[in-house]
Amino acid sequence: MGKKWSYKELESLGRVRLSSNFYLREFLHSEVAQYHGVINAPDDPKLAIQAGTALCERVLEPIQAAWGKVHIRSGYRSPEVNDLGNKNGMNCASNARNVAAHIWDQQDGKGFSGATVCIVVPHYHDYFESTGDWASLAWWVHYHIPDYYEMCFFKEQCAFNIRWYEGNDGNKSIKTYLQNPETGNKSALLKRGEMHTLYQSRSQEDLYVRATDILNT
Repeated sequence: MGKKWSYKELESLGRVRLSSNFYLREFLHSEVAQYHGVINAPDDPKLAIQAGTALCERVLEPIQAAWGKVHIRSGYRSPEVNDLGNKNGMNCASNARNVAAHIWDQQDGKGFSGATVCIVVPHYHDYFESTGDWASLAWWVHYHIPDYYEMCFFKEQCAFNIRWYEGNDGNKSIKTYLQNPETGNKSALLKRGEMHTLYQSRSQEDLYVRATDILNT
């Protein structure tokens, strides 16, 4: 069991401002926690706030500056909440895999911190629903948001996990549970820095041209 929280402490925690446009409260909501009747709050608030601040300032703020409002689907998860989600088939990876990812308040075995959030970009959503194309947005993020470390795309709403990681070595990954209309399968666009062969001969701008067109409309 984690730290015991009073109502006033939780209220104050939610008011913490992580960046110009993001506050901690919106990252603490969890359907898993709500369903199981547990509190989703960090044991180490200081570390969670540090990692969340880096995620917001370096990753989410520049995405929102370009695309407009970013919708938060899932942010911070306590180890208890994440474990409940994992064991009950609620789309949560194991605690071991989510340390320094969705579990913001624990460092990994290398001593690095990190933070993951699942987001939807509403301005891209309608285009995705009509085409199934998520790759153009993925490539746009890859080339415009240098401080992300990993992305993983999901079937609903073009939602995707995006991670800031202190141990970022530049060998980034873009994974998917969603079929890519261009490849006809669910192969990663990037796997530890190695680009899918389909894209290797194309220019950078061509990879995200459809995303650029949407931004310009």
